[in-house]
Amino acid sequence: MSGFKTKTYRNIFKEVGIGQQEIDDRLESAFRTFFYDEKERIYNEAPDGMGYLTDTGNNDARTEGMSYGMMMCVQLDKKEEFDRIWKWSKTYMFMQDGENEGYFAWSCQTDGTKNAYGPAPDGEEFYAMALFFASHRWGDGEGIFEYSREAKEILRACLHKGENDRQGQPMWNHENHQILFVPGSSFTDPSYHLPHFYELFSLWSYEEDREFWKKAAVASREYLVQCCNSETGLCSEYAHFDGQPVSEEMPWGYFGDFFSDAYRTAANIGLDAEWFGEDHGQLNVPIRIMKYFGTDLEAVRCAYKIDGTPTERPVLHPLGLLATVAQGALAAPYSNEDDSDFALAAKWVKWFWNQPLRKGSRRYYDNCLYMFALLALSGNYRIW
Repeated sequence: MSGFKTKTYRNIFKEVGIGQQEIDDRLESAFRTFFYDEKERIYNEAPDGMGYLTDTGNNDARTEGMSYGMMMCVQLDKKEEFDRIWKWSKTYMFMQDGENEGYFAWSCQTDGTKNAYGPAPDGEEFYAMALFFASHRWGDGEGIFEYSREAKEILRACLHKGENDRQGQPMWNHENHQILFVPGSSFTDPSYHLPHFYELFSLWSYEEDREFWKKAAVASREYLVQCCNSETGLCSEYAHFDGQPVSEEMPWGYFGDFFSDAYRTAANIGLDAEWFGEDHGQLNVPIRIMKYFGTDLEAVRCAYKIDGTPTERPVLHPLGLLATVAQGALAAPYSNEDDSDFALAAKWVKWFWNQPLRKGSRRYYDNCLYMFALLALSGNYRIW
């Protein structure tokens, strides 16, 4: 039964024997470290009621992290921080004219200067979802804090750019209903596929867009079956619409392996299992990944071809990989049998539980994924 229907959410930490007070303490400690610890925080307050999250490895603010931060805040009932991040996003990242009017610049310097004038679609979908949740949890305010209207307008831009003499290109392919890596691209990013978001967009977006989002949810679940290897469960960072890895090298690098972006796919599938539980064959992916890596954390050390062949490229985000695979445990039904899928998933959950937040310059991405896994596995990543 899905969280959408029952309004109840699994606490897998509790299922594997961790006490509730210990879970609550970990959540509070992680939030304080992530947002307010002087040495380890990602979040920074700015003047005029604003705030931003820093990619500590690149010293910039990205729509990925900004929208992630908003999602964390609405899940944890942190309205002040949510509004600060959203105001910074609208003030500095939102593009009000030009080809990408209505989208958000994917990267800005921490003083608000845009590093680029192109968007990254995963930011837009997380912004929209977080804003809908904020509307339902706290109620709409005025101006940019009329959360539901802002969410609908983001989604309208995502689907209708280029129509009726409007400049630019949409973020979704209208023929196959798949999200694009960037507007106008001929391929996608498997970790951008969030069918559990699209189910909700189909209820809350402008009425004329709802049928598209319903089809997008189905298309993404079916796509995740295609792009994740049938043996290992691994997918590539970038992939073609038929699921095959993008084999050519981009100007900014090679993205045809199971590497940083791709880690999020297992976590997304786990959350979809928790929220909706609709299986097109994708819900077994996290278990296949766990079985492929086995019970030796040394496997989490490098990039892999999607068939499981290890490469020479070392892992950049080992905690992120561990966190996302652990979050995939949401796709494994509870069982007390020693040889069950849940027994294997429980090992990954316990490994994750025993890891602290990452420190150092590369902590941003790992700790974002850590926070999401902590919320999801404690039953606190919910539909609002």
